[in-house]
Amino acid sequence: MVRLFEGTKWDIPPRCDRCSELEEDCQCPPEPPPAPELISPQKQTARLAVEKRKGGRTVTVIRGLPAEGNDLPALLKQLKDECGAGGSVKQEHLEIQGKQLDRVRTCLQQIGFKVKG
Repeated sequence: MVRLFEGTKWDIPPRCDRCSELEEDCQCPPEPPPAPELISPQKQTARLAVEKRKGGRTVTVIRGLPAEGNDLPALLKQLKDECGAGGSVKQEHLEIQGKQLDRVRTCLQQIGFKVKG
């Protein structure tokens, strides 16, 4: 980036906002990224369904929870631990192996989500 008066007698080099040193001499660690805003579970509705996959396998699918505003991997781990089954995050839905509808519904309601299905 070129500054307006760079290379002239009116050039004022940029300084760090935290330590007031010249930017090239600044030793401040980089600022951590802001924490993502999480949406309250009470304001969200999880839609549950049981689907059959090839080979006769059954999965419980949780839809309706946006990836932005939720920590889907942490929620998936909690659901997998509750159900004693495997699972994965696919795009914006969670999949739990097996027909786990009742356990998933109970766990999500305990967390505070509204549940349909």
